[in-house]
Amino acid sequence: MSAVLFLFLSHLGVGIVASLLLVAKTAGVKFFRFNAGLGAVLLLIALAFRPDPPAPTAAAGIGFGALVASSAALLIYWATIGRALASLRPVLLWTSAVAGVAALVAQALSWSAVEMGPAAALTTASFVSSAALLGSSCTAMILGHWYLVLPSMDVALLQSMVKLHIGSTVLRIAVVATVVWVALATWEAPSGAGFDRYVLSVEGIFLWQRVLFGLAGPAVLAWLTWETAKIRSTQSATGILYVDFFTVIVGEVLAKYLLLSQRVPL
Repeated sequence: MSAVLFLFLSHLGVGIVASLLLVAKTAGVKFFRFNAGLGAVLLLIALAFRPDPPAPTAAAGIGFGALVASSAALLIYWATIGRALASLRPVLLWTSAVAGVAALVAQALSWSAVEMGPAAALTTASFVSSAALLGSSCTAMILGHWYLVLPSMDVALLQSMVKLHIGSTVLRIAVVATVVWVALATWEAPSGAGFDRYVLSVEGIFLWQRVLFGLAGPAVLAWLTWETAKIRSTQSATGILYVDFFTVIVGEVLAKYLLLSQRVPL
């Protein structure tokens, strides 16, 4: 359970940091302070739940160090927003994002069955796309809510973030589809059964839930959000994004569980 929480929280935290790089400054100091604080808290909790690495590899140590560096840079960024170091704040945010992505890559290498080849590449793609989906959905939801704080804020900010969310959803679907295609050809259970047998078994219900809640749900809801954002209905868009973010959370938690239980980076 601690491993699932560690992977989920670290991916969400890194995703929030990366998505902040794409939000215009007109969202206001308080928006960036709130999201930076949220991201920092998530990363610190992830570090607290960090399990023993699956293998004593260099990647495990690098991943831990990179996540610590990402958390530290984000904390300094949060503490100085609107107060000091104005010229250094973009550097701090970029440092946190780059270190966070480096941590995801190192995590993927550490949790892969092998450190080179398709397993590592697919796990890396899965982790990065997971962070992109989690971060874009969370930031879009908070940005939609922020129109209650700044009603005069340009609706184009929300529209651009919804576009990012749609793009990250398409990317996540493509990665998972690739993983399933490779698993159908190569994956084998301890009993000798192939992935096709697993998909149709009772245990396969977790996979179908992952696909329904974590991919199909966000795809439909992201499109509905875009349609409401086009007509400048920010409150309706925000309401849809709340549901959307919940489905993304369910799907990504299940994805982490399937990675640990079945060794398939969905």
